[in-house]
Amino acid sequence: MVKEVIEEQKNAEEEMLDLTDEEPVVETTEEIVPAEVPEEAPAEEVEEEAKPKKKKAEEEIVEERTYTVPLSRALNRPPKKRSPRAMQLLKAFIIKHMKLEMKVSEEEEEEELPQLIISQEVNEKIWDRGIEKPPRKIRVRAAKDKDGNVTVYLAEAQ
Repeated sequence: MVKEVIEEQKNAEEEMLDLTDEEPVVETTEEIVPAEVPEEAPAEEVEEEAKPKKKKAEEEIVEERTYTVPLSRALNRPPKKRSPRAMQLLKAFIIKHMKLEMKVSEEEEEEELPQLIISQEVNEKIWDRGIEKPPRKIRVRAAKDKDGNVTVYLAEAQ
């Protein structure tokens, strides 16, 4: 069985060699022109129109403050719970100092509540050294817009 397969492979190789000897390969220098391709200008216009839509309208900043938030109390937790505790401390600090009302009463359920938004940079800074070793303090910039939403940025990223 194995011998038959080997013989078939040899025969196939010999046939390939015979074909290449009989038919020489001719290279042409003519340029191949592809079929008409629709112009890309409309696609570029669509991209240009999409870019302004992606940008959010700049919201009016009513109040902006820079804080140094102490996170050393997070070290009183077990090692695997320190960075989550540091995030809780940051949120509590900003809610307290920016006077952000987060509680919902039964009457206010219909209204939109102000939100606390923590930027990706701040999150990465706290989690930079892992779950066990958050920084002892962090410098942040808190900006409150006209809707009452508070966004927290790193102070060094200005």
